[in-house]
Order: sequence, then C-alpha cells, then structure tokens
Amino acid sequence: MLMNYQFDSLNCFTLILSGEPNLNITLQKSPNEALRQRISVHYNFAGLNPDEVKDYVCHKIAVAGGARSIVGPDAMETLTGFCQGNPRIIDNLMTNALLLGTQLDKQVIDSEIIMAAANAQALG
Repeated sequence: MLMNYQFDSLNCFTLILSGEPNLNITLQKSPNEALRQRISVHYNFAGLNPDEVKDYVCHKIAVAGGARSIVGPDAMETLTGFCQGNPRIIDNLMTNALLLGTQLDKQVIDSEIIMAAANAQALG
C-alpha cells in the first residue's frame, strides 16, 4: 500500500505499508479509518500460479548450483497444492524437503518427501 500524506498541499512523505493479509483486517478497524482513507494505492498479492511456483523453485535451485531434476514433477504438483502460491511457505517446505531428502539419501525429491516435510512442518 502506498500512502501520500499531504500537508498544506505538499507531499511531505510517502509511506509504504507492506504486510500479511491480516494487515487489511487491522486497517478495517474503526480506529484506523483515517489512515485507511489516506491510502492511494492498495494491492493484494494473490500468490504464484502453478507455472510460477515451478519457475520459482527451479530458479532457487539453479541459483544454489543445483540441477532442476532434483525435484520430481509429482513433488512439484504436491508442493503447488500445499503452498497455494505463498513464496514463504514454498521456501520453508522446500528447505525441509531438501533436508529430509538428504537424510534419507534420496537423489530426487518426490511427493512423499514433500508430504513428509509438510507433516513435519505442521507438527512444529
């Protein structure tokens, strides 16, 4: 969200608010109405689509020096379904999956490893 605060017809500063979807809930509360009225641009990130999830994961693996082939297509589908396009969840789940895959001496991350990583993450 981008907010231009005008004082005596001058833009004194620009404030960018960025946060989780809960920020919208907080801004909807009546004590924050004046702030909400001053927001000039409002954008909600809907998440990555399945193709973007695949590109995102493959890019991260490539930057780390890995081969794209270490994540199987079934794992990518399971990951996409579980993470619903949220990059933070993708990162956390893939980190856990790669660690688990290493511990199990797997050459390719499959959907079983993704599900095991998701279960481990849910258990905290």
